[in-house]
Amino acid sequence: MLAPQLLIDAFGRVREGVYGSVQGLGSDDLVYRPDPAANSIAWLVWHLTRIQDDHLAPLAGVEQRWTADGWYDEFGLPFDRAATGYSHTAGEVGAVRVTGRLLTGYHDAVHDQTVHYLPTLDSADFDLIVDRSWDPPVSLGVRLISVIADNLEHAGQAEYVRGLLERRRAGR
Repeated sequence: MLAPQLLIDAFGRVREGVYGSVQGLGSDDLVYRPDPAANSIAWLVWHLTRIQDDHLAPLAGVEQRWTADGWYDEFGLPFDRAATGYSHTAGEVGAVRVTGRLLTGYHDAVHDQTVHYLPTLDSADFDLIVDRSWDPPVSLGVRLISVIADNLEHAGQAEYVRGLLERRRAGR
């Protein structure tokens, strides 16, 4: 299996986690937080999708789906267009109140852009330095793995919060 195929599989697993955490939940469920400082499913899915969009669109040489497709306007969040959720406060986490349709629609658009980009890469591309602001500088391969790791962690957290919500409903 080639590296792009492995990466496509990994991003597919992120997508499965997004759908597993969001499907069938209403807007009130998506903003459930186990405590006031915890992240909600809505925020976690929005954030992981923003990170994928923000980090991969420039690598692919395209505009982020967030702005190109009007998702920023459709979500109507009280954040700057460039916000990804990094270092958000509990209050900002609570401001992400959207539908599952919006979350999965935006995620699908970003996922489609990602899986369109990945097959264009060859093995030499993974060593290209894409970010010199870190020490050591970040290569394309490291950036891709970093995004996958971050996305999978947040998708797992969203699924965990969903499990807590379901236990709460069941009175356990």
